[in-house]
Amino acid sequence: MNKLAVFIVSDSVGETGELVTKAAISQFRPGMQDTFLKRFPHVESLEQLNEIVHLATEQGAIIVYTLVKEEMRSYIQHLSDNMIVPAIDLMGPLMGKLEETLKIEPVEEPGLVRKLDDDYFKKIEAIEFAVKYDDGRDPRGLLLADIVLVGVSRTSKTPLSQYLAHKRFKVANVPLVPEVEPPEELFLVDSQKCFGLVISPEKLNNIRKERLIALGLNDGANYAKLDRINEEIVHFRKVVDRIGCHVIDVTNRAVEETANDILHRIQLSKQ
Repeated sequence: MNKLAVFIVSDSVGETGELVTKAAISQFRPGMQDTFLKRFPHVESLEQLNEIVHLATEQGAIIVYTLVKEEMRSYIQHLSDNMIVPAIDLMGPLMGKLEETLKIEPVEEPGLVRKLDDDYFKKIEAIEFAVKYDDGRDPRGLLLADIVLVGVSRTSKTPLSQYLAHKRFKVANVPLVPEVEPPEELFLVDSQKCFGLVISPEKLNNIRKERLIALGLNDGANYAKLDRINEEIVHFRKVVDRIGCHVIDVTNRAVEETANDILHRIQLSKQ
């Protein structure tokens, strides 16, 4: 059997074209072992296409291309037809049908699928990070985090961590209680990425009472008493003053509002 040469031409990395080509060739075993695949990634000019088609003519190769720009697709197909080089467009027909169905023109930007995949995996990684380093479970995460949250119990540290994680930020949070010394790693964190969350004693008193009731406990427990709450807030102030971090009052604030405030402050710190 004659060896088959296949040129994979792409304006991105060419992974999609190669996978589809291999899947198709696998249906012609044992022919697959007599096939030579060569990628031509990041093709951005008509001159490059011209060189590839001429090389395909010399080597008797067929061309499989995944090009998102209509101009590039039309050119390589026209040139291939003129030079009698078999060429298969994997992207154009599907994009054309989608455009017809959605009534939206494609952006024709190479590599978008890879960017979307990278974005997705960054989000998953950030969410897993927030779970792993929630509630001060492992202080080593403080030095790896993009954002560190500190505050007394019931100041929305966990939901805020998860919200920011969905924005692809790695967040660790530390609960502060007077009886427990904060981890040393907390004082090694860059103060610009550390945020203290504070709330009015009265609001926190109501939140903690509701929490105790929801757990089937007595709402008169020390945890929800104003004296205890004030003691915790005094301790909180001492810790954040030592860190030198921003302090955000989350009283009557939605998680989204607090998150936007934090992201705005981070952006300002990078300017």
